[in-house]
Amino acid sequence: MNPLAVSVLPPEATQLALGYPSLFLLVMIGALVPVVPTGALVSSAAVVAFHSSAPLALLLVFVVAALAAFLGDVALYWLGSRGTRSRNGSRWLESIRSHAPEDRLAQAQDKLQRHGVTVLVLSRLVPAGRVPVMLACLMADWPLRRFARGDIPACLAWAVTYQLIGILGGSLFTEPWEGVATAVGLTLFLSVVPAMWRRVRRPSTSG
Repeated sequence: MNPLAVSVLPPEATQLALGYPSLFLLVMIGALVPVVPTGALVSSAAVVAFHSSAPLALLLVFVVAALAAFLGDVALYWLGSRGTRSRNGSRWLESIRSHAPEDRLAQAQDKLQRHGVTVLVLSRLVPAGRVPVMLACLMADWPLRRFARGDIPACLAWAVTYQLIGILGGSLFTEPWEGVATAVGLTLFLSVVPAMWRRVRRPSTSG
């Protein structure tokens, strides 16, 4: 046996040893601190998995991303609920409020009252839609268990959506880096368009 082949870690083993744990940590951190573009991370990982020879690579990306998103959401909701019960609030609750403008919070509260868990599921598919709905759930005094039940299909749908974007990017190009660039660009574009649309509509609706 070639000793050099033994000493060099294969790319597939490197992906298993570093890629999936990194994806898990980054997605979970992104759920706790809503500034990390977690959708782009999942799409990029899906591109790499698409070009991988490992048979379960795409399934692992899906499971890791969905689990990390769910645990991050539940942790943030738990921290926010502690803030609603304390006299002076908490920095986590204030952080959630800072990412939920009053107009969007009012819309989320109205939709949550009318449609319930369905709004929670859809909120993860809408860029910047997760935090206002989460805050609306906190203000409606949803228990953690009820929020967690609704968040499971939300995280599964989110992971599938961004993984499909990555698979699309990976299928268009033979080189993984080209697919990653395409997937990241597409996810960032999808995250910017709703905010630009709201800014365009705001003057007309206020007048």
